[in-house]
Amino acid sequence: MKELLEQIIDQIKGSWRFRRHALIAAWVFAVVGWTAVFVMPDVYQAGSRVFVDTKTALKPVLQGLTLDQDVNVQLNLVRQSLLSAPQLEPVAQEVGLLDMRTATPQQRLRILNDLRDRIDLNVTVAGSEGGDRDSAGSIYAIQYKDTSRDRSLKVVQILQNLLIENTLGGKRTGSQNAQKFLGGQIQDLEQRLRVAEDSLAEFKKRNIGLMPDEQGGYFVRLQNEMDAVTKTQSLLAVATSRREELQRQLRGEAPIAAASGIVNTPGGGNRMAGGDTMSSIKETQARLDELLLRFTDKHPDVIAARETLVQLKQRRTAEIEALKRGDPNAAAASGASASPVYQSIQLALNQAEVEIASLRRELTDHQNKVAELRKMLDTMPQVEAEYARLNRDYSVTKANYTALVERLEKSRLGEEASSSGSVRFDVIEPASAPFKPTSPKRTLLILVVFVVALGAGAGVAFLLHQLRPVFTSARSLADYTGLQVLGAISMAWLEQQQVNRYRSYWRYSALVFALFVVCVGVLILSRMGVRLPVSAA
Repeated sequence: MKELLEQIIDQIKGSWRFRRHALIAAWVFAVVGWTAVFVMPDVYQAGSRVFVDTKTALKPVLQGLTLDQDVNVQLNLVRQSLLSAPQLEPVAQEVGLLDMRTATPQQRLRILNDLRDRIDLNVTVAGSEGGDRDSAGSIYAIQYKDTSRDRSLKVVQILQNLLIENTLGGKRTGSQNAQKFLGGQIQDLEQRLRVAEDSLAEFKKRNIGLMPDEQGGYFVRLQNEMDAVTKTQSLLAVATSRREELQRQLRGEAPIAAASGIVNTPGGGNRMAGGDTMSSIKETQARLDELLLRFTDKHPDVIAARETLVQLKQRRTAEIEALKRGDPNAAAASGASASPVYQSIQLALNQAEVEIASLRRELTDHQNKVAELRKMLDTMPQVEAEYARLNRDYSVTKANYTALVERLEKSRLGEEASSSGSVRFDVIEPASAPFKPTSPKRTLLILVVFVVALGAGAGVAFLLHQLRPVFTSARSLADYTGLQVLGAISMAWLEQQQVNRYRSYWRYSALVFALFVVCVGVLILSRMGVRLPVSAA
C-alpha cells in the first residue's frame, strides 16, 4: 500500500511539471463546453392525458344485442398508426415543420423521423398496475418535445384529436364497411331465397299428395299401412271368434231354457216365460183339465182338446229344434226372445256383427292404400328426395338470411350505441407545457463541464508526463535502473528564483480561481436565461 501511494505521488509530481498545459487545456475545454451549453436550444415538453373507458354503463345493457368490437385493438392500431409517416406528414405541415413544395424526399423523411423520435405515446391501465386492460379503462399519455413551446402544444393537441377521432372514426368506418358487406350478402341471399321459395311452391303444386306429410315419408307411410293391415286382421279375427262364441251361446242351454218357460230371476227364483206356442199349450192343457172334470175321455170335446194339445207339443218340439239350429224366427215363435239372457246374448252378437263389418271395411281401406303405395314405389321416393333437397336448400338459405339480417341490425345498433357513449373519452389533462424549458439541464451541464475540464487538464498533464517522463525520487530511479542509488542532492534555489517561483504559484492559483469564478458567472447567466443566438430548427 505504501509503495502504491509513493507511485501515485511520483506520478503527481511528474505531471505537475506540465501544470501550465493542464490549465490551458482546462480553460479551453471549459470555454468550449460552456459555449456549447449556451448554444444548445431550449426544449419544451408538452403533454396530454386521455382516459378511455370501454366499460361504460351502456356496455352491459347492449350485451348480446350488438356486435362486439374490440375497442382496445382499435386503440392499439390507432396508437401505432399515429407514428406512421402518412399520419405525421399532415401534422408536420400544419405546425410548419415541413413544406411539401420545397422539401426533397430525403428532407421530408428526415423531418418525419425526427418528429417521430420526439413523440412519446404511452398507455397505462387506470387504477391498477399490470392489471387486465379489459377490467379498467386505459390512460393514453402523449408527450412531445420541441424547441418551440407553441409548436409542442400544437403537436400534442393535434395528436390528441387524432387519437379520439381516428378511434371513433375507425370504429364507425369498420361498422359501415361491415354493414355494406352484410347488405350486399343479404341482397344476394334474398334473391336466392325468393328463387328457392318459388321452386318449392311449384314443386308442391306438381306433386300434391306425393310429398311426405306429418306421418312421415313414403316408406314410413307404407310401413304404417302394412302394420295397420296386420293389426286390423288381428282385431277382425278376435271379433269373429267372439261372434262365433255368441252364436254358440244362442244355440246353447240358455235359449232352450227360456223357450221351455223357466228363466232364472235375479232373486234366485224362477218365473214362467214363453211365446205363442207355449201359451197355447198351457191354455189347451187347462181347458182339457176343465173338460175332464165334466166329461169322460170319449167326449168329443175332450178328444179334440187332446189332439190339439198333441199338435201344439209337436210344434213346440220343432221350434226348440229350430232354436238349437239358430233359426232367428224360432226365437220369437218359441218365446225365447223375451228372455233377458237371450236378449243380452243377441245384443252382444249384433255388436260383434257391427264390429266385424267395420273392421272388414277398415281392412279393405288399408289394403287398398298398401296396394296404391306399392304402385308408387318408383315415383314417391324420387319425389320425396327432390322435396327434401329443395326444402334443405330453402332452410339453409333462410337460416343464413335470418342470421345476416340479425347481424346487420346488431351492427346498426352498435353504431348508434357508439355515438351514444358506449366508449367514453375523457381528457384528464389537456395539452399543456411549462413556460420553462425542460431541457437541457444547463446548471447540471455547466457543473459537469467544469468538472470534466479540470479532469481534462489533469489528463493532459498526465499524458505529457508519460510522453516526457522524469525521475522524481531516488527510489523511482533505483526501481527503473535496478541499481542502488547512493544519495540525492536537492535543488538549491537562488532568492530571486524562489520569489519568481512563488509568484508563478500565485498566478497559477489565480487562474484556477478565475476558472471557478467564471463557472459561477456562467451559472448566474444561465439562471438569468442568457442564450447565444442560434438558428431555430
